[in-house]
Amino acid sequence: MTQCVPAGNTPLTDVNLDFKDPVYRQIYSFQDQLKTDSLIPYFQHRDPSYRYAAALAFASNRDKKAVRELTKLLTDDVQEVKIASAYALGQIGDASAEDSLIHAFVVDTLASDQKFKRTVLEAMGKSASEEYLAAISGVTTYRRTDTLALEGQAYGIYRYALRGIVSPQGTQRMVDLLTKVGYPKTVKLIAANYLYRARNIQLDTFAGPLYQVVQQESDPKILQALAIALGKTKRPVGLEALKYLYGKTADYRVRVQVIRALGNYKYIDAKDLVLAAVRNPNLHIAQTASQYLIDHGYPRDADGYFAIAKNTPDLPWQVRANLLRAANKHIPVYFTNKVANINNEIKSRLERPDDNIYEKAALVGALSEYGWNYKYIYQKGFQSEQSLVRSASVDALSHIAMNPDFSKFFAASARRVKGELAQYFQEAIEKGDIAMIASAAQVLRMPKLNFKENIDSLDFLNLAIKKLAIPKEIEIKYELEKTIGFFNNQSVIENLPPVYNHPIDWSLIEGINPDAEAKIITSKGEITLALMLQNAPGTVANFVQLSRNNFYDNKNFHRVIPNFVAQGGCPRGDGYGGLDYTIRSELGMTYYDDEGYVAMASAGNHTECTQWFITHTPTPHLDGNYTIFAKVVEGMEIVHQLQVGDRITDIRIQN
Repeated sequence: MTQCVPAGNTPLTDVNLDFKDPVYRQIYSFQDQLKTDSLIPYFQHRDPSYRYAAALAFASNRDKKAVRELTKLLTDDVQEVKIASAYALGQIGDASAEDSLIHAFVVDTLASDQKFKRTVLEAMGKSASEEYLAAISGVTTYRRTDTLALEGQAYGIYRYALRGIVSPQGTQRMVDLLTKVGYPKTVKLIAANYLYRARNIQLDTFAGPLYQVVQQESDPKILQALAIALGKTKRPVGLEALKYLYGKTADYRVRVQVIRALGNYKYIDAKDLVLAAVRNPNLHIAQTASQYLIDHGYPRDADGYFAIAKNTPDLPWQVRANLLRAANKHIPVYFTNKVANINNEIKSRLERPDDNIYEKAALVGALSEYGWNYKYIYQKGFQSEQSLVRSASVDALSHIAMNPDFSKFFAASARRVKGELAQYFQEAIEKGDIAMIASAAQVLRMPKLNFKENIDSLDFLNLAIKKLAIPKEIEIKYELEKTIGFFNNQSVIENLPPVYNHPIDWSLIEGINPDAEAKIITSKGEITLALMLQNAPGTVANFVQLSRNNFYDNKNFHRVIPNFVAQGGCPRGDGYGGLDYTIRSELGMTYYDDEGYVAMASAGNHTECTQWFITHTPTPHLDGNYTIFAKVVEGMEIVHQLQVGDRITDIRIQN
């Protein structure tokens, strides 16, 4: 009898995405072109593959015009389509979808749809109003084996926190998920990251239970997030737990977080651990410890920081530069001879004829801790042939301008110095160097500095915009527009994505195998990536094309943040470089729940081009915002060794 039923009336239930399918290509191309009106009709297509693809397109494009039609797909007959719709609604983040999400969650009680419930709860955390946080937090009926439901609850509360919405009930629930026995590791990881990232939460009463987790837990992915939570308790037992944790594990990521968390305690209680860590052979630990001294150091020890920096010949330059900066920041200004010695040492190192531009940039930053260096910084930095040093000089002058004790420090000269700084920032914009423009535009619009009284005309800002190469320098355009809006007392309009300028090369994608890999040859060793073609075809195609064209050869890792990311792919070497096009964000249902994800750097949705980063650890606060296009499958130990200035020799695509 089934043979007598016309094929067109047979319900289709499977979602199959095939890059060779011309209809699927058309849907994805509409996504790439941000054509909402062309995508929505596919919500009604009889083939769930196309409904799924069209719905998921709005996870990347985030167009509120699609919300009403997307909510209808929450009752689709195919689970994958419902999940894609719920995820996209969360990505759009519009509160008008909350009633539909609540209804879908309450009505759909099938055990087979636990993944759907998980996605709905997370979507509510991204989009629903504050009143629903209590409803999500109050659910305590999930069994410890209901992993997907528990993940949904934890993600819901966590996503609320990332929007700045927290509650004591939500915090209590996350503490319970982390501290009580039997909950899945995936849930504990989300809960730990909530305690890490959520602001304005009270954790002092939880110091004891959190210490117990430290004693029992062995997973560094959980412990590194838990360390920050212990710092937030600000209780003696929290301090004891942090010191115990530092000695318990040799994992550098956990130790880095412990040092950062110690910033919540008195310097005297952390001093011995931090000063020992400055000499740790792991550069991430030593660098973090020296950064601690910049942020939390003590005047009476400033001379000691200087002594370590000057008298330790094998000290890594990153640590030495930080120690010099810490000494310069904390040395009392009335110790005139010591102040002079510190600044002369920094200047002598800066003027050495070596090629380490990253060290020079760090030394320029160290000079900014003594305000009277402003003319030297301007003269040396603005005339440098190295773009990174030029931009560092603007950052250094910005740091001087933002000193809360600016007027007290410069005393009778404060008004004059401020006027000179305003001229320097205007000159930085007029020079046309995009990194200098970005930094100068940001400081000029800071309300507390009131540079409005020093700037007579905005012509230089408007002219700078006209000279930009768009879309290549779209990020700089955004910065200048914000500054112009500030001076004109106008609210800044939301940045529009760059116009469509780089179509997906489908013929290239056809030649990439689903299991293709990329081998990154670096100065530290080899790193192998599994390319995630199904998740981000446009991004993978762009990466493969650039790699085959040898674009990445001899580029540096220009940004490395301990226990966060190593970033490369910038032709300028300072994070402001790219090519004369942009690609679209591809923000499918992938999560930063492990180390080694490779994702595109961006200045906002759909501004990606050449730069990418590799994560050191789970970073769930990045979920849904940066395109994941690969995962490290070999050489993660090399990723953990990378430092600023390390070089990419070659990237080989292994198909």
